[in-house]
Amino acid sequence: MEAIKMPMANQGDCMISISLAMIVKNEEKTIERCLNSVAHIMDEIIIVDTGSTDKTKELCKKYTDKVYDFEWIDDFSAARNYSYSLATKDYIMWLDADDILLPEEAEKLQELKASLSKDIDIVMMKYATGVDINGNISFSYYRERLSKREKDYLWKEPVHEYLNSFGKIYNSDITIIHAKPYEVKRDTDRNIRIYENLIRQGTPLSARGQYYYARELKDHGRYEEAIEWFVRFLDSGKGWVEDNINACNELGKCYLLINKPGEALKTFYRSFLYNLPRAEICCQIAYYYQSIKDYKKAAFWFEFALTLPKPEGSWGFYQPDFWDYIPLIECAVCYDHLGEYEKAAEYNYRALSVRPDSLAALRNQEYFKNKLKQT
Repeated sequence: MEAIKMPMANQGDCMISISLAMIVKNEEKTIERCLNSVAHIMDEIIIVDTGSTDKTKELCKKYTDKVYDFEWIDDFSAARNYSYSLATKDYIMWLDADDILLPEEAEKLQELKASLSKDIDIVMMKYATGVDINGNISFSYYRERLSKREKDYLWKEPVHEYLNSFGKIYNSDITIIHAKPYEVKRDTDRNIRIYENLIRQGTPLSARGQYYYARELKDHGRYEEAIEWFVRFLDSGKGWVEDNINACNELGKCYLLINKPGEALKTFYRSFLYNLPRAEICCQIAYYYQSIKDYKKAAFWFEFALTLPKPEGSWGFYQPDFWDYIPLIECAVCYDHLGEYEKAAEYNYRALSVRPDSLAALRNQEYFKNKLKQT
């Protein structure tokens, strides 16, 4: 796998062409929003429907005549591979029906289409799956979004699928927003059901499957089982480094939820075996010390989180608040408990400079003004 920093100019080549390949089911409330955001950039739109009973297919036909049916077999990769097999353009891009490109991001994609060299095999794009009420991205990671058709890349894994990509890979600055509307009801048991059907059938889960099954178990409140599968995944030694780090984070949280703080702390520290410390986990360690009212140690770990270099270029999960706003405002809390009010007020001021709309920091500001007057 070869990574590059910038796409090279086409040097006389024609602009690349793009096929948009989507799999959908009962997406009538979101599909037009998605397609409206990108249709003007695409040279071909392929829709593979896996069993809609609403107006999804009818709405899709307003954008393309390439709407196909695929019998759902509890395998996302099978459906995506079918959609990719129908593409005819230079590159293939995928979106989910509740994904959108904001206008400025669509413009970046249009520029990329005009400038991308055809020796680039994969283009990675940031996937923002968490956005707060003020529009700030709270959770993101990179996904393989644009792939060269002639490489015949295949999707792997029946759920939480990924494109088995290789070659020359470019990390773009394009962000896709996963904007799931609150009014749309989802089958929240679907993924765990697929995994458990595989287990019942005697199909062994891959390392990636073990990791994501453990995450599903945690999300369903089955913490003891989640712990078992996270441990199995980590002990296999076969996980991607970013999944190993996140598994330590989620496993530690499971231990806290079943009141085993000592095991949680050891698990958070275990994440340091895989790469440089991550702010998300350092803050979890700090929260542990806060919970036992050891504010000096808690402040140390929150301050340490602020010194860490952000993982530029990493494709793993990234929660930006843990790298600035959260440790700043929590340092204010810690130093308030330690009676160091000037230091606490300074940290709160820095938190407010990061998030001027923070109600907590605004309330703290008034609190510290009064506190400092009294001292």
